[in-house]
Amino acid sequence: MKNAAIGLLLVAALLLGCNSGNPTSSTSTGTASTGKKLRVVVTVGMVGDLVRNVGGDRIEVTQICGAGVDPHLYMPTRDDVQDIMESEAVFYCGLMLEGKMADTLEKVGRTKPVFAVTDAINRSRLMSAESGQTGEGGQSHGDPHVWNDVSMWSECVDLIRDELTRLAPEHADLFAANAAAYRAELEKLHAYGIRAIATIPEESRLLITSHDAFNYFGRAYGLDVRGIQGISTESEAGLQQINALVDLLIRRNVKAVFVESSVSPKNVEALIEGAASQGHTVTKGGMLFSDAMGREGTYEGTYIGMLDHNLSTATRALGGQADPGGFQGKLSGQTEH
Repeated sequence: MKNAAIGLLLVAALLLGCNSGNPTSSTSTGTASTGKKLRVVVTVGMVGDLVRNVGGDRIEVTQICGAGVDPHLYMPTRDDVQDIMESEAVFYCGLMLEGKMADTLEKVGRTKPVFAVTDAINRSRLMSAESGQTGEGGQSHGDPHVWNDVSMWSECVDLIRDELTRLAPEHADLFAANAAAYRAELEKLHAYGIRAIATIPEESRLLITSHDAFNYFGRAYGLDVRGIQGISTESEAGLQQINALVDLLIRRNVKAVFVESSVSPKNVEALIEGAASQGHTVTKGGMLFSDAMGREGTYEGTYIGMLDHNLSTATRALGGQADPGGFQGKLSGQTEH
């Protein structure tokens, strides 16, 4: 009841705070005439980093979910309400990643420019969400963890460029140049991921993590990916699933599994214990960033650093070859928040 009340307060406050005229046109005009930075709210770090790279110094970004915060479960606070009220646009992932914010974001979009960046992705490339999950209005939705395939996530860049340009057309050239430069960097990262994972012995290309956040990662870079939980972190892992994964680890002689930065490690630890009970030693191959990036101000706190860390960590733990510094030589060896 408390969470529902907060959501209703958020919507009511936003509707009261944005009740004069067309928000998109008034924002664009104000930004152009005053030269002030465009105030933008984003839900998660992966979206925020795209927006920051495209917008550069002409935007001011406020991020709702920080390092280590699970967006599947997050409910907006009063401070979030205030930030959204004072912003000129909101960017979020979509595909029900922000599950408990979804209704609120839809209602906010009636009075303020609100954009799901994954709307830019060709629907034919989306993987299926966990059976039984549905989106708004009963429509099925895809797996939201698309940022784990760099080639897919880069498709969102142009949407952000176009929407920022509509809000602040006087900076169109800057946004276009920034978007092109960033997409070029993402292409290099994607190519690195393909090269690195290919060095892992084929029988060892098995990535087991806490929940099903890495299916796009596996498809893009050639890994067999299994999650102990489902796509949402609200899913429960059953004993049967853990036993099946233990059998798979033993059969393929894989000796590393991975914890996630924003998910409890208890199920991974149960998997390790289950393997040990059958005489097979499995260790934690490292921490992967799944639904949140690293600490603000670190390389791993950027989208490129997050994926570089995941690709390099998985490669090394599973027997492949990757420089400890990653593809840019910037990895810090960060393992926790």
